This record gives sequence, structure tokens and C-alpha cells, in this order.
Amino acid sequence: MSGGKETPRQKMIGMMYLVLTALLAMNISKDVLLAFITVEEGLNKTNENFDQKNEALYAKFEKGMSENKVKTEPFAKKAFKVRKEAEELCKFIDKAKSELYVLAQPELTQQMADTFQLKDCQAKDNYDIPTNYLIGPETATPTGKGVELKKKVKEFREMLFAQIPAKEQSSLKIGLLTDDIYDHHAEKKVPWEVFNFDHTTVAACMCLMAGIKNDIKNAESDVVKKLLDAIDAGDFKFDAIEAKVVAPTSYIMAGEDYTADIFVSAHSSTQNPEIIIGKVDTSNKMKPSLVGAGTPVNVSNGVGKYVVHTGGEGLQEYSGLINVKAPDGSIKPYPFSGNYMVARPSMAVSPTKMNVFYIGVENPVDISVAGAAPTDVQATLVGGGGTIENKGQGHYIVKVSSGNECSVNVAIKTKSGSKSMGAMKFRVKKVPSPQASYAGVVGDGKVSKGEIGAAGGVIPKLEDFVFDLTFPVVSWNMSIFVNGVYVDYTATGANATSQMKDVLQKVKTGQKVMIEEVKVRAPDGIRKIPGCVLKIK
Repeated sequence: MSGGKETPRQKMIGMMYLVLTALLAMNISKDVLLAFITVEEGLNKTNENFDQKNEALYAKFEKGMSENKVKTEPFAKKAFKVRKEAEELCKFIDKAKSELYVLAQPELTQQMADTFQLKDCQAKDNYDIPTNYLIGPETATPTGKGVELKKKVKEFREMLFAQIPAKEQSSLKIGLLTDDIYDHHAEKKVPWEVFNFDHTTVAACMCLMAGIKNDIKNAESDVVKKLLDAIDAGDFKFDAIEAKVVAPTSYIMAGEDYTADIFVSAHSSTQNPEIIIGKVDTSNKMKPSLVGAGTPVNVSNGVGKYVVHTGGEGLQEYSGLINVKAPDGSIKPYPFSGNYMVARPSMAVSPTKMNVFYIGVENPVDISVAGAAPTDVQATLVGGGGTIENKGQGHYIVKVSSGNECSVNVAIKTKSGSKSMGAMKFRVKKVPSPQASYAGVVGDGKVSKGEIGAAGGVIPKLEDFVFDLTFPVVSWNMSIFVNGVYVDYTATGANATSQMKDVLQKVKTGQKVMIEEVKVRAPDGIRKIPGCVLKIK
């Protein structure tokens, strides 16, 4: 049986899964969740388009049955079997989505969940519910709904191949592979259902299942078209020649090329049609025409290869005409249209503290790239005289030692090499200095004799800072007015000396005690910090 390689759609689904695993250990932003909603809606729209195109193929079988039942019936039975099996498998997926919505949003009834939309789900970023539902409690021995889905997809694929003679199966590009898949993070092959649904968020899970339906309908279309072509065109009287647009994928990254095959379903191997991209005027149903000159498409063996470099984001639509030379020499135009979804290559660098890297401390950073697994993300630090360490699952630790600014550059590993995804700048700052406190006083303040006598020494205080840091006291001085002159006492470490404590026991009301020359050990070295002045009340 052929079809061992993954189709572009299968690869797209795998890439979507990698996006999800890159986001599992971080707080998913609203923008990312909205992107999943956009993708899911785009896939659903593509599935609707497939339904319309497939129904047009089945209509031709029905017409053929009425005109030449003997010739048509063997192929029609197979085609209608494909339709029935495809519908049942898609219904199974729809039911699984509804059940998942009920688990994610318990206030929903099953009936409400059947028409529920992802954009209204409050638990889009939850990945425990989908994992338990589709995989089960143990990834080593999956028992969830995904196991049953895998079995049904595999049986459906085998059924499709069985409808086509063995000698023609090599030309089929069905996809729908459910073999074990190599997980680069786990460094081993894992079951199909684990690779796709383990730790997958609700939002991404809905995208994946919509993508699987897309594969099903695409495979259905290919097989039914193959069965239709197997009927002798001379005996089978068609009422129209259909223009068709086939793209390997309708979901691509901005900056990549969108490729589509445009052709008529019945064509001459000795004469290529003319294919032109442009706006079509269909006011004259019998003879549609282009508005303006249009752009010609290269045609070989009856198939036009449409290639356009993408830039703008969102749903992109195009149309045109296929001009076919009729037996009488006249030119018959056949309009066509297509669409594809362009997504922006998204890169996120999210410092979990703030948009500043502090010298001498471990600055945690979360980094992810849409469409890439954490193991394929490459992050480097430019400037700051420091390092960036990958802690796994999208978590990084940045250490800087100097400078005023640095950048985190992000790239991903691809088959063709490393691809840059952009960079983000960060300011580099020293950790602020604390202020010395004694007996609870910071700066200037009044204390009682009891309070100053009970205090054990100097305590550095750094208020309202994002890191929980300690600043060990190296040394400090205490100045106090004794017998008409100021006398200095020096202590090593934070604690007051016994001599200081004796002097403090004899202070009088109104007398001032000055804590000065306080030195502490900061992340970047020894610092002198502001002292405090105590007035005895």
C-alpha cells in the first residue's frame, strides 16, 4: 500500500502540535488564543468548501446512474461507500469535540455543545482536560478517546485504498497516517494520539480535530475523483467540465510561498488549456470573462501551477478563468476560485519579571515560536556581557554583567537550516541599592530607648522590588555624642558590637544616633548604602 509519506496537511497538523507544546509552560496570551480561533474558523470554512466540491462529484455519479447504470454502478457503489464512511468519521470527530466542550465548560448540555463555538469557550488554554479525555491518565498506555479516533482513521484510510485497484494506488496521496511519530523532545517514537494530543490545549485541540476532518474530506475528494475518472468519458455523459483548484495546504506562514494546482477535471494530454488569474465577470453565465488583463499561469500536462509570494495576513482569495479549446475550435471559459489562510510568524519573548534584565541575578524568560517545538527554538543573547541558558519547555535564564542594553535573538531549526524569527531588546540595569534600617527606622526617625536597646543591628531594606534579594552587611559605623564629642564605633557584619550596645543603653531623650558608612554585598559586588539617623524620644 502506498502513501507512506506525510502530506503537507499532515505536516501542518504536526507543526500546530509543536506550537502547543511550546506554550504549555507559559501563560498563553490572548493574541495566541485568538490566533487559534482564527485558524479553527479558517479550517472549518475550508471543510465547508470541500463538502460543496465533493457533493458536486457525487451529483455526477447520480446523473451517470440515470444515464448509464451498467457502466456507472460499480464505481458509484464505491463512491457512495466512501461518502458514508467519511460522514460517519466526521460525525465521530464532531461528537468528540462536543464532549470535550462539555468537559471544559460544564454548564453546557450536550445539545448546546453541538453548536458551541471555540471563541465562546472560557477554558481555551486548559490542557489537562483534553489530555485526560483523549489520552487518559498514562501516556505510556493511552486509553482515551484519541485511541478510538486513531483506530477509526486507520480503518478509514485502509477502506479508501481498497476502493482503488492496487496498480493505481501509488498515485494516491491520501495521508491520514497514524503510525508512531518520532518526538524530538522525548527522543523516541510515541503513539500518534500521544504526539498530537498530549498536553494539548482546548483551543489547539479543536484546531487539530478540524485539521483531521480537513484531511478526511481531502482524501475523500481524491478517491471519489479517481473513481469518477475510471468511468469511460466517452460513455459517461457529463453536463459540464469542472474547474478545480488543489493546494497542498491552505494554512501557511507569511513570507512562504503559496502553491496551488489549477486544472479542469477532463483535459487533453496533447493540448494545454489557458489559465489566467484575475477578477471574473459572471454576469453572462454562458460566457464569463475577465475584468482587465489578468495574470497567466504556467501550464504543463493540463495542470496550471499557481505560485504567489505571500505577505498580507488573513484569508486570501483569488479567481480566474480556464480557457479550453472545444472540438469545434471555439474557446470555452470555465471560472474558478480559491482561498488560503496566511498567518503571521509569531515570536514571543516574555520576561516573567519585567522588560529589564538586572545585573548579577537570574532573570527568568519564557520564549516560544508559533509552529516550532521548544527543542527547535534557538535563543542567543547579544550584548550585556552575559549568557542565556535553556532550562527546557520554553523556559530560559538570562544573566547579564554589564552594559545598558541587550537583545534576545530567536531562531528556529528547519530542514534547510536556521531561520531567524526576530529579536527583542531589553534594558540592562543594576539592582537598586537598599537603605539601612535600625530599630525599624529608615532614613530619619524617632525611637524609644527600649526600641533602640532591643535592636540587634543594621538591616538593609529594599522595598517594592521584583526579586527577593538579600544584601549581607559587610560593615557599618555608629556615631553618637558622648561627653561633648562625637564618638565613632565600627562593627563587622550586621550585628551591633557589645560596646555599641553598652553605649545605646545610656542614651538620653533628644540624643541622636547616626548609622553611617554601611557597606553591603550586592549581586554586582560591595556597595555603600545610605544610613539612617535615630532620635531618642
